[in-house]
Amino acid sequence: MRFQYDDGGRAAAGFKGKAGDCVTRAIAIATGLPYRAVYDALNEHALRERPSQRTRGRRSDARNGVFRKTYDRYLRSLGWTFHPTMSIGSGCQVHLRAKELPAGRLIVRLSKHVAAVIDCVIHDTHNPSRRGTRCVYGYYFEAGSGISTTNLRHVPLCTRRRQSG
Repeated sequence: MRFQYDDGGRAAAGFKGKAGDCVTRAIAIATGLPYRAVYDALNEHALRERPSQRTRGRRSDARNGVFRKTYDRYLRSLGWTFHPTMSIGSGCQVHLRAKELPAGRLIVRLSKHVAAVIDCVIHDTHNPSRRGTRCVYGYYFEAGSGISTTNLRHVPLCTRRRQSG
C-alpha cells in the first residue's frame, strides 16, 4: 500500500514538536476538517469522560492520546460508522494492504495506532503498515460514502478501483 506523508494540518495550525496525536491527525485528514477544530472537539468530548480505574484516573487528550470510546463518540457524531474486521479469538483477518481494504476515505484502527487511508493511500507522519503485515482491527467510514458493511464481497477494493479507473 502506498504511503503519503501528511501531518493533518498540525504544523499549519501552529503546533510544534512531537506528539501522540494519531487520532486527531487521522480524523482531520479523513474528514477534511481543520486540525485545530478536531483537536478542540476531541478535548471537549474528553471533558465528559469519567476517570475510572481502567483509565487510571486519566482523561483523553488530543495531543497525547484519545481513548477509543471518546473518538468513537466523536466520529459517530460526524456521521461515521465503525466496521470491525476482527473479533475475539478470530485472529487477524484484514491487514493494512490495498487488496484487503475498501476504496474511499477510511480511518483504520491498528494496534496502538489510528491512521487515515484515502483511496488506497496511507496518510500519516510515518508508514504504519509494517510491509503489509499490520493487522487492521476495524475501520470507520462516512455514511453515504458507498461503503457497505452488509456484504463486503461487493465493495470495490482498492485494487479493483485502480484497474477500472
